[in-house]
Amino acid sequence: MSKYSKEDILRMVDEEDVGFIRLQFTDVFGTVKNIAVTAGQLEQALNNECSFDGSGIDGFVRIEEDDMYLYPDLDSFEIFPWRPQTGKVARLICDIHKCDGTPFEGDSRYILKRVIREAAKMGIYPYIAPECEFCLFPYDTDGEVMLQTQGHGSYFDVAPLDTGENVRRDIILALEDMGIDVRSSYHEHSPYQHEIDLQPVNALAAADNIVTFRMTCKTIASRHGLHATFMPKPMNDSDGCGMHLKMTLMDLEGNNILSDPADSYGLSELGYHFMAGIMAHVRGLTAVTNPLVNSYKRIVPGNEAPAYIVWSSGNRSPLISVPRTSAKDMHIELRNPDPCVNSYLAFAGIIAAGLEGIKKGLMPQAATELNIYRLSEEECEKLNLKRLPKSLSEAVEEMENDPLVMKTLGEYISGKYVRAKRREVSQYQAYVTDWETRQYLNKY
Repeated sequence: MSKYSKEDILRMVDEEDVGFIRLQFTDVFGTVKNIAVTAGQLEQALNNECSFDGSGIDGFVRIEEDDMYLYPDLDSFEIFPWRPQTGKVARLICDIHKCDGTPFEGDSRYILKRVIREAAKMGIYPYIAPECEFCLFPYDTDGEVMLQTQGHGSYFDVAPLDTGENVRRDIILALEDMGIDVRSSYHEHSPYQHEIDLQPVNALAAADNIVTFRMTCKTIASRHGLHATFMPKPMNDSDGCGMHLKMTLMDLEGNNILSDPADSYGLSELGYHFMAGIMAHVRGLTAVTNPLVNSYKRIVPGNEAPAYIVWSSGNRSPLISVPRTSAKDMHIELRNPDPCVNSYLAFAGIIAAGLEGIKKGLMPQAATELNIYRLSEEECEKLNLKRLPKSLSEAVEEMENDPLVMKTLGEYISGKYVRAKRREVSQYQAYVTDWETRQYLNKY
């Protein structure tokens, strides 16, 4: 059931003195795009009559193809709290359709909606609570970002050690003004690193929330004279930024179907199948959940990010953690994704893999209660622990060899995604890094 009607939105725009409405959408790589219309043009936009040239968007149509049309999701209407109070700015998140009215196969939000519909046919409704890490860096006098620490804070510190406390507060206030509930926030391990955890919502809303979260973080940080980045590994000799996903499966009546109090881990048989499906396809999913060359500087052994495909209960070093909690709050936590993902594609792939596990009745290997972070690569090999891909190049190859992942993303997106990521790898391999210069310039 919809929260807003067209009439509701037109009335709110008038009553709140909204001057501009941003019609937002994302490209194949999760970057936010938008077309702004005035309040006078809003009714036309609400009637799905706002078109744009898709050839200008990375991963979209070719220049000789027809225009795309934006179909606003009425329930996504929110007013930006950081914009002027006179002539306010609001947003609507949009789906993308072709000129004949059919969904555009290159719209990643459509891909997620398709997987959610498949889950609903099975009586399953996924809920996701993202835990988003990010870094705050200052600007120099020329406006360039400086990779230096702000303060000396570490886990859970407070001011004055936590110099980002006021930024996080303002981010959270802005998020809650836009209807996004925050569970907690705190200073992370590195001096410049922070985390804000969101409350669980249905998978589509969670993907939308991540897009809004990143935009809000960057906007509020810039108002404090800081740059917010979600880069997985912005500096050497420090922890990277991840985005752990706490996932719950509900039935139509709102019961947590991951839970079985009689099980030693509290997990239902369906929950084991869902987890096993994710583990079976996680190598093929990694190019989507960890989409950058830089992502693979974070997921290395001993770097407080999961590098091996194992699960555990009282241990936070594996790929999937199954925390001992109440039946109502039972969830599994997937720990390898990073916050640069296209959340729509990542969630679509993860859920599709879990559903495949349920359909096939897959079961995971036995839980690993060892602290994986403390094991050497040789010790992990002796234990037969499978590794996540070590590079974006390897991840793309695994993606291409996983029929489920390719089918879930669809021929249109998967083809463009693979080509773009191969190009990224090729550009990186041809680039001379500072490390190479320092290592070889004087030596050879």
